[in-house]
Amino acid sequence: MFSRLVQSHFSPKSILFPLSLPRFHFARNKMSGRSGKILDKTAGGKTSRSTKANLHFPVGRIHRKLRKSNYADRIGSGAPIFLAAVLEYLCAEVLELAGNAARENKKLRINPRHIMLAVRTDEELSKLFERVTISQGGVMQHINTILLPKKTSNGPSQSTEHYDSQEQKNPMAVKRPLAEAHENNANTQEV
Repeated sequence: MFSRLVQSHFSPKSILFPLSLPRFHFARNKMSGRSGKILDKTAGGKTSRSTKANLHFPVGRIHRKLRKSNYADRIGSGAPIFLAAVLEYLCAEVLELAGNAARENKKLRINPRHIMLAVRTDEELSKLFERVTISQGGVMQHINTILLPKKTSNGPSQSTEHYDSQEQKNPMAVKRPLAEAHENNANTQEV
């Protein structure tokens, strides 16, 4: 182990450029059972394809799943890297939007409702997740404009202007509420 450290410290490049600093990258491995031990990443050992591609998603596991699931007879070496990168990008995009939705609702934790709001408000993600049902996500809130209270100005209300403009385009397409239909029938009978 020490010989590898010495070799990496005194590489031919460091002899040519004596002012360059030694390359020691120390990191604590928090996730494995080796808690508290300091590992040297440059000193030998295998480097995973995820690390080489600078990805967090597991390239080796995706490659194994592609081979086992018989999508094709042969799987290229670049396919799992590309798929891992795409999945990581989509995951980061959804988590960013869901985090924004959680912050808007003054929550510190992302729940399925925030994921659903994030996906449905984004146009491209909504198209991607069009046929997906998110469990415990709820529904998007939507109030039809006809159900909103009318404005109390002197001119005609916004909802009747909507009906009149729709009638001019296609008189058969608009169905008026019953109260308005009865008023119009009463007015035509009196004349």
